Amino acid sequence: MVRLFSAYFPKRTVFLAVSETLLMFSVLLVAIFIDPAAKSGLPLLDGREFLQLALVGLICLLCLYYQNLYTPRFTTDFRFMLTRAIRGLASAAIVLAVIYLLFPAVQLRSGPTTIGILLFGACLVLSRQAFVALNESDRWSTPTLVIGDGPLATYVIEAIQNRPELGLKLIGFISDRSHSVSTCADVRCLGEVEDLDRLVGQMAVGRVIVAMQDSRARLPIEALLDLKRAGVSIQEGAEFYELTTGRIPVSIVRPSWLLFGPGFRISKLQSFYKRVFSFAVALVASVVLLPVMAVMALAIWMDSPGPALFRQLRVGKGGRPFMLYKFRTMYDQADCGRDPLPVQPNDERVTRVGRWLRQFRLDEIPQLYNILMGHMSLVGPRPFVPNQELELAQQIPLYKQRWAVRPGATGWAQVQRGYCATVDDNVEKLAYDLFYIKNMSIGFDLLILLKTLKIVFAGIGGR
Repeated sequence: MVRLFSAYFPKRTVFLAVSETLLMFSVLLVAIFIDPAAKSGLPLLDGREFLQLALVGLICLLCLYYQNLYTPRFTTDFRFMLTRAIRGLASAAIVLAVIYLLFPAVQLRSGPTTIGILLFGACLVLSRQAFVALNESDRWSTPTLVIGDGPLATYVIEAIQNRPELGLKLIGFISDRSHSVSTCADVRCLGEVEDLDRLVGQMAVGRVIVAMQDSRARLPIEALLDLKRAGVSIQEGAEFYELTTGRIPVSIVRPSWLLFGPGFRISKLQSFYKRVFSFAVALVASVVLLPVMAVMALAIWMDSPGPALFRQLRVGKGGRPFMLYKFRTMYDQADCGRDPLPVQPNDERVTRVGRWLRQFRLDEIPQLYNILMGHMSLVGPRPFVPNQELELAQQIPLYKQRWAVRPGATGWAQVQRGYCATVDDNVEKLAYDLFYIKNMSIGFDLLILLKTLKIVFAGIGGR
């Protein structure tokens, strides 16, 4: 895995993104050189033209990103890729046309732009075919053995099976006699812990993942050290699961692993720049969006009786409550006399304007005030109402760790999964929140904001 912006990406996916970036600019260079309308000599001697070329490449790559072509779980589906590649490049052409109309000075000649996009589309198809073939080839995958047969081993096995772009070929697992793998019956049990040396030698194992529930009891320390010296990669199961899924296995991880492991240290400097960054963005956004907010408030008021703003008590940093502001999207007093219920698809409590606002997350805009006042950050765990927070804190281990930082208008859990309706949903949400708190950085915040924009523009997951 490669760490970028405090998140982790498979090496193959990173290589794919880098190679296609180079391919994009190479194709545009070729298009400029073969353009019949080009002047004699080297066309790239003009620095302005180089910047114009960079703009075309950047817009194309951003449009491909927003079509999920670099999302790990979609990179191996060729049919999905073909459809989304066409949509992405068509979107890039439209965006470039609008930019050229508004800012003619940044326009690259139409000939190279058109030729470059068409050539890149053809090259992209070939590139993705090669990538799919690479992921399906056992020859270029690392034979991987899992030690353990409990819940953690099950999670690790499922992560390997669902992520071919990791480049791992699962050959089986070794039992530690403490549990049984009920959900991975199709995976071979190759023996017990004592058979480790023999199995690694016989099957040319390149990676061993230790996913025993109680590794202190039967962990073959000497054998694993010998394998590590021999060049075999040894990895702890919880760490592997965290890096490949972007979440921490809350239900099975030992608290000591979080306590003594890296991360979960929030320095004063880190808190300071996070506060300054959130305040600056919220201030600029408030000024720019003020006319839009006025129009939204008027639309809400005309659509249904009641105030335009909705206020609700939420739990913030340190478990302290604060008043959160949103645009009202439900009929006034829709939850009067009862605890607020999660919004369901086609919920009758939602107004006509409210349904549209929720689809594109526009109802969240007034939270800019909460950010300016210091109740929230731009990025962080989403806050819940007090009674719901206290109930979940009693049912889910480590839940109160979410209160270690300011809640956010968006967060890692929000861009990775949808709404939470059950306790199990909130366990998974907490797994993402803890991963964010452990790896919190300004780069990670920027990555989450980029993903948030993609979700907002596409209207994904709104209720």
